[in-house]
Amino acid sequence: MGVGFAFMDEEIDVVVVRFKVRCQPEKSAEMAAAMKAVVEAARRLDGVIHFDIARDLTDADALIATEVFEDRAAMEREESIPEVAQVVELMQAGALAGSPEWTIFEVASSESPQM
Repeated sequence: MGVGFAFMDEEIDVVVVRFKVRCQPEKSAEMAAAMKAVVEAARRLDGVIHFDIARDLTDADALIATEVFEDRAAMEREESIPEVAQVVELMQAGALAGSPEWTIFEVASSESPQM
């Protein structure tokens, strides 16, 4: 990746976000639909390299987002779209069964192994 930004005197090529929520069972479908709208909108944004949300195979009420951005500015653009605001609204209204897990990774290199 040629695109990057400086962080603590270090070149960072991409930002990877892992976000996981566990929904109240009766709110799981509604949250999944709201997150689907986020995926559709986010994938159209400049600076979004990958954006995927899936269910945990061991917990039907858990949703996991894996997001890859060119830089923090792209991540901030995604966080400001109305579809994200809808997801936040659902979370604040009690759709979650616990606190979300949210980790931001600043990645300086990566590879795609051949299988």
